[in-house]
Amino acid sequence: MDDKKMDDKSWTVRIHITEDGDDTLAEAVLTTPDTSTVTGRGAAHRNPVDRSVPEIGDELAACRALEDLTLRLHEVTSDDIVALAGPADRVTGGAWERP
Repeated sequence: MDDKKMDDKSWTVRIHITEDGDDTLAEAVLTTPDTSTVTGRGAAHRNPVDRSVPEIGDELAACRALEDLTLRLHEVTSDDIVALAGPADRVTGGAWERP
């Protein structure tokens, strides 16, 4: 086994939910130790013929906010890879670009 110590990191995702009648809005905010944040948003609307079960609206809006957060974090990561990672281009000295 390798004697290298693994560094543990902790990122926090907070979900803020707001209800207004049949509409539920959610924001999922990812915060990293260096205070970087990424925010995803989601919404749900109850059909007036459905029973009023607020937990379902909360769950659906939160799920959609987390899906949006996932896409936004992937975009940030892709941009970082293009800007900072990979071998340097020998001609220009820059990082490889996405195809």
